[in-house]
Amino acid sequence: MSSDSEIRYRHGAITIAGTTINPGEQATVAIPYGTYSSYETVHLKAHVRVSKKPGPTLLVTAGIHGDEVNGTEIVRRLMKEKFIKRMSGTLITIPVINAPAYSNRSRYMPDRRDLNRLFPGAPSGSLGARLAHTLCEYILPHVDLVIDLHTGTVNRANLPQLRVSPGDKEANRLAKIFSPPVLLIASIREGSFRHACSKRGIPVLLYESGEALRLDTPSIRFALRGIRSVMRELGMISKSSTKRFKLQPVVCKKSLWERAPMGGIFTPLVQLGRAVNQGDTLGFMADPFGDTEIPIIASYDGILIGRTNEGVADEGDALVHIGFASQQETAEDRIHESAGNFPDLPDEEDDHPVHTDPFADQL
Repeated sequence: MSSDSEIRYRHGAITIAGTTINPGEQATVAIPYGTYSSYETVHLKAHVRVSKKPGPTLLVTAGIHGDEVNGTEIVRRLMKEKFIKRMSGTLITIPVINAPAYSNRSRYMPDRRDLNRLFPGAPSGSLGARLAHTLCEYILPHVDLVIDLHTGTVNRANLPQLRVSPGDKEANRLAKIFSPPVLLIASIREGSFRHACSKRGIPVLLYESGEALRLDTPSIRFALRGIRSVMRELGMISKSSTKRFKLQPVVCKKSLWERAPMGGIFTPLVQLGRAVNQGDTLGFMADPFGDTEIPIIASYDGILIGRTNEGVADEGDALVHIGFASQQETAEDRIHESAGNFPDLPDEEDDHPVHTDPFADQL
């Protein structure tokens, strides 16, 4: 690990909500924070593995939004990796933070509130506020680094990307080690999990890829490779466990959504990962009666990092997400070099054989 790292090395047992996990042990801790309308208790469940060897404590989370199942699958696969048994430090994984939303295949809490706007929460607030408080109160005090896994919303796909805040030096350093196709420098939204971590001085890598309620291979494999690379950099796993991927991500310091100028049928004309110039046609809106067509024009130079997959839109709906790329002239080639170095698995190890390709929007 580099000498300028802010990540601490720890050693010894940790105690979470009354459960003690000693070095060399693992346990699933279920922390109650409320009851459903059916009077069943709802828990925040975290799997904790403490190594006999000293090292940082990494928290990998998914499912703050209950329909973002790519992250849950990434955590599931991470916990199955053979190198986890030989690691140093502590790994805490939460495959589903928002269990009520996950059970309903919904983005939101049962009261229709967004959990990622309720942090740090309150012990006597809404169910979501209590969940946020439980995560902050019982888990975060033990943590040195967070990797938080997300996707786009329903019918809105994201190119694999990491988002970090501009002032988080350690997160920016480790983001380049993670090496996603795109690194977006994004301000922190108040009330988000990332904001709560920032308040405690915990670096956060926020991974966005794919769309809600769908699994796709690139999203899963880019994340697993990135997590392994970060653990390797932190000294949690040996250098022989994984090789470092040296391709530098395309850095975007700002982004915007091009929105529908009218309601109607949306036809996209540009794929994710493509470079566009100001004035390029990204697609067009048409009224269902065939009288009007309006092109969607790029307002700025950049890279397509997100796009709706819905064929219809109301006026003002977000259609295409453009990241303002540094080194615009080489950005598309670098993204496609990422695709060309797509993490592969032997057939006997691949338990997700149906591949979708967000770079070409094809099966």
